[in-house]
Amino acid sequence: MWLSYATGILEESGYSVELIDAPAAGLELPQLLEKAKLFQPNLIVLDTSTPSIYNDIEVAEKLKEAVPDSRIVLVGTHVSALPDQTIQLSDKIDYIVRGEYDFTILDLARFLENTPNVERRSLNSILGLTYRDNGKIINTPERPLFTELDKLPFVSKTYKKYLRIEDYFNPNALYPMATIVSGRGCPNNCIFCVYPQTINGRVYRYRSIENVVAEMEYIQTAFPQAKSIFFEDDTLTANRQRCKELADFIELKKITIPWTANARADVDFETLHHLKRGGCRQLCVGFESGNQDILNRMRKGLTIEQAKQFMAAARKVGILVHGCFMVGNPGETRVTLKQTVQYAKELNPDTVQFYPVMVYPGTEAYQWYKDQGYLTTEDYRQWLTCDGLHNCVINLPEITSKELVEFCDNARKEFYLRPRYIFYKTTQMILHPREIRRTVKSFRTFAKHLFRGSLKSD
Repeated sequence: MWLSYATGILEESGYSVELIDAPAAGLELPQLLEKAKLFQPNLIVLDTSTPSIYNDIEVAEKLKEAVPDSRIVLVGTHVSALPDQTIQLSDKIDYIVRGEYDFTILDLARFLENTPNVERRSLNSILGLTYRDNGKIINTPERPLFTELDKLPFVSKTYKKYLRIEDYFNPNALYPMATIVSGRGCPNNCIFCVYPQTINGRVYRYRSIENVVAEMEYIQTAFPQAKSIFFEDDTLTANRQRCKELADFIELKKITIPWTANARADVDFETLHHLKRGGCRQLCVGFESGNQDILNRMRKGLTIEQAKQFMAAARKVGILVHGCFMVGNPGETRVTLKQTVQYAKELNPDTVQFYPVMVYPGTEAYQWYKDQGYLTTEDYRQWLTCDGLHNCVINLPEITSKELVEFCDNARKEFYLRPRYIFYKTTQMILHPREIRRTVKSFRTFAKHLFRGSLKSD
């Protein structure tokens, strides 16, 4: 999505751009290199993450070899948190763009186009940029967060031109879906969430409601195959009044495509009622832990009682809930682990996920675990398993990383293999046939993880 926004902005400014999502499209590295040789870009922008950073840099180096005159730019959460460390990993990396990078990339493109022979120190005028000058690493001042979001092109128009929405699957939404945002940033203070702390800030900036709904109308027309829209705002429900107004306008404009969004477990019945009338089918909610002290340490800003009231209200209005539960948090013990799985069963959302906390550089959580000596490694290669999945990289005083992973394996089975849940899902598919495709695809995708512990023990 972020690369798509940058692509749209560059194209609006007259640049020729090629957007490639190689993993989603099933492209291997040799195919990607051939595309680069054909296109001969002056600027190559690669998204990065902490677990993949060394592979990302290797790909960047191969692209530099394929197109020697190109300039290589890395963007994303990891490089925003650790720009100096990352740029030193390879002399093939020309620039790192920190934070929200859409307009920094545009400024860089304009600079390289208009002043190709100017000394590199002139890059100081570009905010949010990291580069080398005679061996010295230069970090220009941070770019202020962009506030005029209605001036952004519809990200879905970039999807239409370059991507296939069928290549993306989220079990929280009907498949296939189109992912957009109604705003950027999050006003909450959770210590673990990486995007607000490295990319888009802890201030929620909004698109106008008219602008958001206009993009929904575009999606309905441009993607007749789309079965849903996913709002990837960190917390769409942070502003309840705006939420109600958005839902009411969706209803007024007779948007028929259902949608899903990220939410907090503090949304009141009235707001949920508006959301349902406006086409909301499901909310993705971070309940995190069944222990209040742990929630407080995470600075979640929620109570268990609020969550129970929220679930009752969501069930009453008919909105499905996908519940996220995270273990290994500050204060976690074997007792609190049991409280969390029991809590999940008591709340009984439509679907759940259990996962060990992933602590990323740039977050308060990462610094806390590092200071406590709880990180098992700072070699980011070890942050992925041999299967390419996230690896648990923390050991707590009385719980090891292996035990946290095993707990999540068992918690999934304990939740999903209950007769009550199986009966519920079967009934849901009978009464609502549109849920069949999502449920079957979700199960196929998820089964190997659901039974992972059992298969290992066999």
